Amino acid sequence: MAGEKSEIKKRNLHLTEEFLKKSSSICAYDVPSLDARQDIKIIETPKLGAEAARKAIEEWGQPKSKITHLIFYASSGVDMPGADYQLVKLLGLGSSVKRVMLYHLGCYAGGTILRIAKDLAENNVGARVLAVCSEITVDSFRGPSDSDMSCLVGQAIFGDGAAALIIGAHPDTLLVERPLFELESAAQTILPNSEGAVEAHLREVGLTYYLSKDLPTLVSNNIENCLVEAFSELGISDWNSLFWIVHSGGPAILKEIEAKVGLNKEKLRASWHMLSEYGNMFSTSVFFILDEIRRKSLEEGRSTTGEGLEWGVLFAFGPGVTVETIVLRSVPISTTSP
Repeated sequence: MAGEKSEIKKRNLHLTEEFLKKSSSICAYDVPSLDARQDIKIIETPKLGAEAARKAIEEWGQPKSKITHLIFYASSGVDMPGADYQLVKLLGLGSSVKRVMLYHLGCYAGGTILRIAKDLAENNVGARVLAVCSEITVDSFRGPSDSDMSCLVGQAIFGDGAAALIIGAHPDTLLVERPLFELESAAQTILPNSEGAVEAHLREVGLTYYLSKDLPTLVSNNIENCLVEAFSELGISDWNSLFWIVHSGGPAILKEIEAKVGLNKEKLRASWHMLSEYGNMFSTSVFFILDEIRRKSLEEGRSTTGEGLEWGVLFAFGPGVTVETIVLRSVPISTTSP
């Protein structure tokens, strides 16, 4: 099992009024502007990720020289060398750190990097994996169109964010490593009959996307199947006995999941809170939600990092429609305190 440390970092949009006045092409709906967008992303994506990574390393409390692997995810960028290479330079990591760079997965990537990091940590003795997601929405910002409702919805809910975690197996108690959660299992699935429900394409006008009105129903109709497959071996079938981290994809998705699975209102409190405060931050959303659950559990004097419960589930979903299902186990809060 892999323990994790996490930290989040928020930043104001780079799309300030001053910037937009100078970059009219980005404000249009269909004017070629990819170069201007990429000029921002290439520089700012690793910088934003580095801010989150520094906080995670500080909380972890170990020398950064102990980091053996790096996974970096961003929705776009596509330069060579990539944001992972730039992050190594920004953080001063060792030149032998083993890197994995991922692009263009979409909102489910937060679950993907957990799954990959878990495999790396458990199959490489002593590995400590720095996993970073950094999302800046400048590539998908566009002017309005009467005929493209997906674009309008996106402008309303998408936001910037970055998150970083340190993941490893067998915490070294002599070094006072304090896991916050354990990753019990990880699975990925493509939902049946969901092709075309969520799509994104990199074009000269930036990153364009399509969101089907049926997406909330597609996700909610399949969530219980994912739960059964993930928790049957643990003998768990009461979904209200879990703590929940659900990607804050939008209000309709959260409402339909609550109704379909029969969740008590408080179960998705953290997801609703993060959606209202920060919007849909693509891959980073689930980490903001996980950190909120950890924070509130400590603030409210709960017995574990998972709202006083032992088991929890993290759902991340995006284009495909692809769903990542992560089974989490909380730890007693007393063992995480300094």
